Amino acid sequence: MIEVRDLHKTLGTQRVLCGTTFSIEEGEAVVIIGRSGGGKSVLLKHLIGLMTPDSGKVLVNGEDLACLNERSLLRVRRQFGMLFQTAALFDSLSVFDNVSFLLRRERRQTDGEIRRLVSEALDMVELAGIEQKMPGELSGGMRKRVGLARAIIHRPAVVLYDEPTTGLDPIAAARIDQLIRRVWGHLKVTSIAVTHDMKSARTISDRILMLHEGEIYASGPTADILSSSDPVLNHFVNGIAEPRTAPIN
Repeated sequence: MIEVRDLHKTLGTQRVLCGTTFSIEEGEAVVIIGRSGGGKSVLLKHLIGLMTPDSGKVLVNGEDLACLNERSLLRVRRQFGMLFQTAALFDSLSVFDNVSFLLRRERRQTDGEIRRLVSEALDMVELAGIEQKMPGELSGGMRKRVGLARAIIHRPAVVLYDEPTTGLDPIAAARIDQLIRRVWGHLKVTSIAVTHDMKSARTISDRILMLHEGEIYASGPTADILSSSDPVLNHFVNGIAEPRTAPIN
């Protein structure tokens, strides 16, 4: 469904992606792990055409995103939903208006149909009945769940998650992980998340890709990656700091 071929991207003087190559099949639940600042979010933005590669290709159902005009790119993006790291809610809009934002802009459904879809989406993330609340009245975990409801309301084929548990306490993070897995199973979507939270990665993925020094260093079933004895994987998964080569002054 998604294929990335020899992707290169430089931001300023930093080479972020250096020949990144992988593919994701329809219906997979995949997590991309890697160190902070290692290019995971940059990679995610390439998957929906928010960034253009310096070289290489991103193919969605065989279409090269870099070759599409704006109208065709919008058509491809319509297949995606995205939960942003900060939830990215509009603070001046109610929960209902946030969740229904895309549908109301497209004007493909009646008001009654939109109300039904909003109710269904909020129910799926266990927030039924909060349509009239404002984002400022919600906890961090609730804001993430509203963001998830907005991401899935148009029944996308792919849902992208950018660090979905960042900034949440362990209980709220576990709830988000459960809901991500629930959405994946109920809606039969392709699920792609970037995270450095290994507990989350274990829960929400069937396969893990590790982005390391701009390339896919490893790819495999979740259990195999998390139990690997490979030094790079083992250090990252278990949070082992590499020894310094010089003394601290």
